[in-house]
Amino acid sequence: MSGLHHVTAIAGDPIRNFGFYTRDLGLRFVKKTVNFDDPGTYHFYYGDETGRPGTILTFFPWAGVPAGRRGVGETHQTAFRVPQRSLGYWTQRFTEKGIAYEALEKRFGESVLPFTDPDGMALALVGVPGAESEPGWSNGDVPAEHAIRGFHGVTLLLDSAVKTAAVLTDVFGFKETGREGSVIRFKAPGDAEGSVVDIYEAKGFLRGHQGGGSVHHIAFRAADDAEQGQMAQRLVSNHGLHPTEQRDRNYFRSIYFREPGGVLFEIATDIPGFAVDEPVATLGRDLKLPSFLEAQRKQIEGVLPSLEESVS
Repeated sequence: MSGLHHVTAIAGDPIRNFGFYTRDLGLRFVKKTVNFDDPGTYHFYYGDETGRPGTILTFFPWAGVPAGRRGVGETHQTAFRVPQRSLGYWTQRFTEKGIAYEALEKRFGESVLPFTDPDGMALALVGVPGAESEPGWSNGDVPAEHAIRGFHGVTLLLDSAVKTAAVLTDVFGFKETGREGSVIRFKAPGDAEGSVVDIYEAKGFLRGHQGGGSVHHIAFRAADDAEQGQMAQRLVSNHGLHPTEQRDRNYFRSIYFREPGGVLFEIATDIPGFAVDEPVATLGRDLKLPSFLEAQRKQIEGVLPSLEESVS
């Protein structure tokens, strides 16, 4: 079991973020909670029906946050997978909704539709043969046949790929599968969600600056605590990298480290999942807090903006 677990980014207005990802992109709002390290702000999770690893895009929405700057040492683009024949549908939808997008292009033989979210986050849809046979979540706005099927992968913008590639292959089981110009493709075994990491080498380019529209970190999958521990040991023994102690995020358990190229990596367990504190049928309906914050619920709810105006 390998590949991406989730991607976490920084956004501005939480209501605008909620509307874009649930209505315009048709993702399911899997969890409404707070940033455990800053409980006066939201932490949103979007994904498929159950929030399976490989489908989860999360946000720290901070109203008024300054815009970030794309550059070296960051995630350059986050790509979703859709059925190949759905790219025409999405092009028309973006046009109708005034969503900024670029012309279709080819990467490693795949059709790619780049676009941006309201904060300027670089996204893309990739037409994947066979994705039409995978289940697609629909909230009634985007038909299930055209729905996003989780992540295709991410592109990292790095000064050099060498040391990062060693971590991807040795710790996470990725393999180099191709090169196009300055981009090197790595794939996890199988063709599941989140199995692609592209490294775009741009030596001497400006370093990125985190802010609105930036990716905060990307997380890779570990089946459980034991596999996570084995990965941590390889980081220390083979790469001289020292991850943090494990932190309980309620829906997974995480360790973090800064990979050699500068991107913040996380290793997150697949367990226990998003149904641990509410039924699948009502995921995302209520504000969920970890037990250590329940005593502060009234105070927290008092400072968080309501999402109701976006729902109506």
